[in-house]
Amino acid sequence: MATYSGSLAEGSKRAGELRELLNTYRHEYYVKDKPSVSDAVYDSLNNELKAIEQKYPELITPDSPTQRVGGKALAKFKSIEHQKPMLSLNDIFTIEELEAWEKRIHKLLEKTQLEYYAELKMDGLAMALQYEKGVFVRAITRGDGRVGEDVTHTVRTIQTVPLRLHKSSKVPNEVYDFFEIRGEVIIPRKEFERINKQREANGQPLFANPRNAGAGTIRQLDPQVAAERNLEFVAYAIEMNLAGLTTHQDEHNMARELGFKVEPHDKVCQNLKELEAYIEYWQTERVNLPYQTDGLVFTINNNAEFEDLGVAGKAPRGAVAYKYPAETATTVLEDIRLSIGRTGAVTPYAVLQPVKVAGSTVSRATLHNEDEIAKKDLRIGDTVIIHKAGDIIPEVIEPITKLRSGKEKKFVMPKEFNGIKIVRPEGEAVARLADLNYGEVKWQGLIHFVSKSAFDIDGLGEKILQQLMEEGLIESAVDIFRLKKDDLVGLERFAETSAQNLVDSIKEHSKVTLGRFIYALGIRHVGAKTASDIATYFTTLAKFLSAKPEEFDDIEGIGEVVSKSIIAWLSNTKNQHFVRELLAAGVMVKSEAPKKTGKYSGTTWVFTGTMEAMSRSEAQAKITALGGNAVNSVSKNTSYVVVGAEPGSKYDKAKKLGVKILSEKEFLKLI
Repeated sequence: MATYSGSLAEGSKRAGELRELLNTYRHEYYVKDKPSVSDAVYDSLNNELKAIEQKYPELITPDSPTQRVGGKALAKFKSIEHQKPMLSLNDIFTIEELEAWEKRIHKLLEKTQLEYYAELKMDGLAMALQYEKGVFVRAITRGDGRVGEDVTHTVRTIQTVPLRLHKSSKVPNEVYDFFEIRGEVIIPRKEFERINKQREANGQPLFANPRNAGAGTIRQLDPQVAAERNLEFVAYAIEMNLAGLTTHQDEHNMARELGFKVEPHDKVCQNLKELEAYIEYWQTERVNLPYQTDGLVFTINNNAEFEDLGVAGKAPRGAVAYKYPAETATTVLEDIRLSIGRTGAVTPYAVLQPVKVAGSTVSRATLHNEDEIAKKDLRIGDTVIIHKAGDIIPEVIEPITKLRSGKEKKFVMPKEFNGIKIVRPEGEAVARLADLNYGEVKWQGLIHFVSKSAFDIDGLGEKILQQLMEEGLIESAVDIFRLKKDDLVGLERFAETSAQNLVDSIKEHSKVTLGRFIYALGIRHVGAKTASDIATYFTTLAKFLSAKPEEFDDIEGIGEVVSKSIIAWLSNTKNQHFVRELLAAGVMVKSEAPKKTGKYSGTTWVFTGTMEAMSRSEAQAKITALGGNAVNSVSKNTSYVVVGAEPGSKYDKAKKLGVKILSEKEFLKLI
């Protein structure tokens, strides 16, 4: 590489010009696919910039093209909590399911004229990118939706990730202070083929599919590995409330303005017929794309309407993922065995003759429950048709009865599992162990307890947990917090330092938020999102432990089944003792931030119909700011129901329950 002989002032000016020009050329080449100069010209200019920065290191900036690669390998990944949860999408597989989704949306929004946004669903790794003062600073994986891993060091090497946002008069200035965009990290088909050929030549195992290759590359501790593979980042959503972003289409347009690559086949659709045409077109055309897709995404284009629809579980109501029929294959059902879940659920699964489906080898598949096996008339020894639902979960569809030899055996749920009685509660499809003290149940419960969304204890993975259980050091989660260094030293994998590190890690993670604590308890039907909502409502552990059934009516998304499960758990004396023991062992539960107080603290509000002065989401925000609780369903505990034009069933329910009803005019006077 040539040396630079100019002065610092001259170098500073020249380096700035080169950075700007090289970033333009990079954008033309990787994002627009329209290079205006040859690789040789780009390399020559890049080498000149390197020479200047080598002589004057103080001129190196974080957004310099020379800084994409060169960071040191990490020792481990750092966990980061998302500012806003990264939600997954509910899958649909048929036009009938699409029609049913639209019908629900019409009912919830109480209107039938809607605009949709259709786009191809990239088959990659979901990622959130953050920028400060216009410069790329952070990349976070989806993780469990609430907490992801910091993979900035590898994502920085991706050429379609601008290290500095493009300046545009169409973009609000606040974007350049702080900005978050989300998208998918993918590997193009050709690059995937190149990588696998290289791995084959080196005697390394091949990647199963582009998605696995991309995920494995991003999670490399050494950024040099990622730099050698031509990953791409394709943006799909801006997670900020910004002026001018009134539709999902606006988000895509702004992403393009800022220099991001966006899937080019996105389209606004005015009705279901246009969505169906989009589905039909891409059913055959998607095989010609340069990257792998796993379906389509349909979103309510209007952002205010999308927000009004809210979230159900871990998925927004205003968007769905349409999945094309999964790949199918045939194989032999060699056996049916049982797995034991953390709540004692006894679930049968199929042991299959290994077969390749949708890019990966399948040897096991879910069978759900005893009734499902009987309904499908599955027998051990059958030749069966399997598919991967949503290209992820292998499932047995049906047997090919014409190939039966007569030696096939029907499955009968055993009455015991390793000496423990199996029972099936009345009205439930799932069988369970009568004694939840069985080792496998405890084992699964412990894995759940230390998982990322719960206590997230570094160094306490499945193998270590199993080892400590076999050694008799851990029988319940309480024992984790009673471990001492001397208990560990001398065990396999544990020397003085490693033993102390684990004890320190346990102590460090013994202080958790109420939401994480509730999730860690492993209450049936209570996932991470539900646990977080419960924690926000009760704010303290004491209030949660003394919760009454009717209090759950005011927590959005919690129905009768969930509330009954929670109350049953809280009423159990063994569970009460378990919580007391955890606290005595040193666990500290941090209270959640209480909701804002104001003149409407303690009141619950429901909004229905179309409002003239503001949208429903704006009205809900105003009530929340005044200390009130805005929910989507009417119950006997609802304080007020505000009615706009053309109200729906919530209005009728409010009248039936005798809840106070306000017109929009009356509501505006109150606020």
